[in-house]
Amino acid sequence: MSEKKIALITGGSRGIGFSCAKELAKAGCDIIINDICEQEKAQPALDELKSLGAQAWFYRFDVSNPEQVNEAVTQMIADHGHIDVLLNNAGITKDGLFIRMTPEQWEQVIKINLGSAYYVTHAVIKYMMKARQGSVINMSSIVGVHGNAGQANYSASKAGLIGLTKTLAKEFGSRNIRVNAVCPGFIQTAMTANLGNIDEYMKAIPMRRFGTPEDIAKVVKFLALDTDYVTGQAIEVAGGLML
Repeated sequence: MSEKKIALITGGSRGIGFSCAKELAKAGCDIIINDICEQEKAQPALDELKSLGAQAWFYRFDVSNPEQVNEAVTQMIADHGHIDVLLNNAGITKDGLFIRMTPEQWEQVIKINLGSAYYVTHAVIKYMMKARQGSVINMSSIVGVHGNAGQANYSASKAGLIGLTKTLAKEFGSRNIRVNAVCPGFIQTAMTANLGNIDEYMKAIPMRRFGTPEDIAKVVKFLALDTDYVTGQAIEVAGGLML
């Protein structure tokens, strides 16, 4: 059983999720990574986390499947005893204009981006309640606050995460469980690498640059470990975009 704080990160083997895992590992947490890939694809991430001094484990399950989620979380508690930080990071996009959006595109994005946060948090938070402490962080988006043409499903899912965040903060604050959301803007990831006309996007950002996964990870680490009195917040990390 780990005596250090344990952080569970969904979709944590790459991208923003993995940057958050590294930041929490450097801060002294042990890390549980979830993803839907096979473990051999996640092994380099595990090895890097271990090189930072953390214990690191991988659990493969579909975050949009409540039976798989409950089985996996039960096994995590049996294996490690506690989960202190939960980062609901898993997400997908299926972009398109609303008039052309199929029910399947709508439902898949809502289920994976928003439904998974319900499933995983519901499974984990009962153990946080027993421990009378915990931090839940939901990876929302600036488009969950302001909307974005061509992303009705994604924007709705990310707005839903903010509503979930604020409600759970009210319900669980008396148990010393804090719930917050992080709302990234344009971040340098595989998802934004194919954006055209980068200069036009830059003009809308007062800081004149895209953020990095590390910019997000620092805010996640603050919410997870560095504060005891911030809850119910949706923090935009967007370089001033939408001001």
